[in-house]
Amino acid sequence: MSSHAAVTSNPLVPQIGKITKIIDETPDVKTFHVTTEQGKPFTPMPGQLAMLSLLPVGEAMFSITSQGEDHLEFSIKRVGILTDALHEAEIGQEVGIRGPYGNGFPVEDFKGKDMLFIGGGIGLAPVRSVINYCIQHREDYGHLQIIYGARSPADLVFKEDLFENWPQVKDCEVNVTVDRGDENWTGHVGFVPAFVEELAPSPENKVAVICGPPIMIKFTLQSMEKLGFKDEQIFTTLEMRMKCGIGKCGRCNIGSCYVCLDGPVFSLAQLKKMPNEY
Repeated sequence: MSSHAAVTSNPLVPQIGKITKIIDETPDVKTFHVTTEQGKPFTPMPGQLAMLSLLPVGEAMFSITSQGEDHLEFSIKRVGILTDALHEAEIGQEVGIRGPYGNGFPVEDFKGKDMLFIGGGIGLAPVRSVINYCIQHREDYGHLQIIYGARSPADLVFKEDLFENWPQVKDCEVNVTVDRGDENWTGHVGFVPAFVEELAPSPENKVAVICGPPIMIKFTLQSMEKLGFKDEQIFTTLEMRMKCGIGKCGRCNIGSCYVCLDGPVFSLAQLKKMPNEY
């Protein structure tokens, strides 16, 4: 085996990627398009993640929010040293990228079902990967309903998708709310859990994908229980616990489960069988 082959076969050695596009989503969220000299670094399934690194700052795990023919997309909130550095990056900046990691959403099992997507804040990033997959394979899925909320109109991510692209998709319903409006906001005002109850989606032949702040998820799950959703119908992602991505560091384990190997996507039924550590 050549030394080059030995290096590239090491799962901890990243590919060299380059930022080709930057979209300002909110004051503290940017979406980055990343490609390599060979094109798209790899082809992930919805819900999978990748490790991005920036020398000499460090590396971290991020959800892959979407993908194109030649690039992957990452929507990153400014929360620390590495994300601060990424937010200062410009087009052409080189980054390390390795992956994909995690199991992704079981989109094959979702076929033939109506799909309910519930997101809060930056939690729409991993959900967006499933939404776009269902749109790209529209004939395989039933009615699509997207319920999304953020703190304010300025904090809404993916505005072009929310207000232009997704509403034009056949049999796709988009519902947006904010915790508090401003002088220009004419849409719904209120928290996501109450909005879900107000919209009252039927659980019949439906799969729900939910991601957002823990407090939002907690109360939204209570709302969905009132509406008759079963634990087996609800899926979420625990990606925030992932660190190394290959089951070596132990940071993500919940009991005997490793989130990076067994997840990060789990049904609520699976989560309820785990120790109450997540």
